[in-house]
Amino acid sequence: MNGYHGEKNNIWWLIAAIAIIGAFIGSIVTAYIAPQYLYGKILPYPPALQVPGKAYTRVVIPQAVKETVTTAVAEKVMPAVVGIVTVDITTDLFFRTRQVEGTGSGFIIDSDGYIVTNNHVASKTSRRVTVYLADGRTLPARVLWADPSLDLSIIKINATNLPAVDLGDSDKVVVGQQAIAIGNPLGLRFERSVTAGIISAVNRSIMIKEDGRNSILEDLLQTDASINPGNSGGPLLDAQGNVVGINSAKVSTAEGLGFAIPINIVKPVAQKILKTGSFKAAYMGIVAYDREIAGYFNENIKLTKGVYIADIDRRGPSYRAGLRPGEVILSIDGKPVNTMLKLKEILFSKNPGDTITVTTNKKVVSVKLQ
Repeated sequence: MNGYHGEKNNIWWLIAAIAIIGAFIGSIVTAYIAPQYLYGKILPYPPALQVPGKAYTRVVIPQAVKETVTTAVAEKVMPAVVGIVTVDITTDLFFRTRQVEGTGSGFIIDSDGYIVTNNHVASKTSRRVTVYLADGRTLPARVLWADPSLDLSIIKINATNLPAVDLGDSDKVVVGQQAIAIGNPLGLRFERSVTAGIISAVNRSIMIKEDGRNSILEDLLQTDASINPGNSGGPLLDAQGNVVGINSAKVSTAEGLGFAIPINIVKPVAQKILKTGSFKAAYMGIVAYDREIAGYFNENIKLTKGVYIADIDRRGPSYRAGLRPGEVILSIDGKPVNTMLKLKEILFSKNPGDTITVTTNKKVVSVKLQ
């Protein structure tokens, strides 16, 4: 009896083992072999894969084709993105000095070594500026121009035949279009990192704290492409690989809130520096706000267009031409002016001594810039 029951138990174990092995082989055939070698040749396609009236076609992505737009943009722009390390001197309350090192990003705009970055990355007060190129070279740089109010700088290294970026048109940027950021987050250890997202909004203004003072960055591009410390000064790119912004800030208390300065503001500055080697801004002599930031200073100011003249230099050219506080500038030389960035862009394209035609909500005057 015991022998009989032992043999019976062995048979059941054998049947169970065969069932398990069969199920395993069947799953391999169904999941891997059938889709590649049997369906459409020996076996018909399962109903779940069939479309009425259409033959099933298996889609294969060729390995030779670039997978995404981001891949192509990174390949195009990466060689022109640089790392920047600066050394500044600070003084404490006891008048002791110490060296402070900072890192950031930048991008080459001309093959002779002209580079755009942020003022908080490389400024006129930086004691030493070093640029790290994609080809491995490390070169000293000098600051040619810096504007703390715009948080922009242009620096120069002594090198030639460098890869340079293509500059886009930030006036044509629209909400929802693709945005790709390249930079050095958290220092050079993660150099030339690529992040991607979209343009979330345009004409944003935010308040930042720099050197212990609050200041406002105006008319920024907002993106959800990750921007972290060290990305500052790197390029924000469109789907064609054209630079549309300079990565500048991130709201640390929120996710997906990065900001970039529109590239158009720096174009006239760069053009003059490339042509003459230097830049001097033309002086208009006004303090003005656009509708995005007017409410920061006076909640009673309601603008639908133009920029509001809040204050004026009584010895400056605008006052002499007849402009007064409270007026709204609508255009300069026939070009609509609805943001402070557009106003500055127009002024940057002018030279001291040029005369501009200013149209306000009250009059039209000619202002000779200083």
